[in-house]
Amino acid sequence: MVFFILLFALSIIGVSETAYLICKRMLAEAPICPIGGGCEMVLTSKYNKIFFVPNDMLGFLSYVIMAFLVAFFAIGIQPVALFISAFKILVAVASLMSVFLTYIQWRIIRAWCFWCLMSAFTIWLMGAIILINGTI
Repeated sequence: MVFFILLFALSIIGVSETAYLICKRMLAEAPICPIGGGCEMVLTSKYNKIFFVPNDMLGFLSYVIMAFLVAFFAIGIQPVALFISAFKILVAVASLMSVFLTYIQWRIIRAWCFWCLMSAFTIWLMGAIILINGTI
């Protein structure tokens, strides 16, 4: 049960960090960048969208779906196996996407976005929890 609580908490952290970025983008304000100072450069780059959808919106939707999936399989709503499989696939895809976007920050944009790195760390931590638990 501890793993479910951790995964749900990380999903909510992901929802809140991406919601913050969405709000800042909608208000056309630069986000506070506590470390590095490259947030605005990264978030306004040509790499801030995938298939015309902003990355923050894709992240937000992913984290919301993850939160629901964790809640569903934690309380035993059927079909649990389907929810677990969907969750694992979503975390795997999001982890790969985070690796790709982190590489883009490092090698192409050459600037670091605190919020992007925090989101990447959140999703990688979720993946690590899945790997450590093994039975999820």
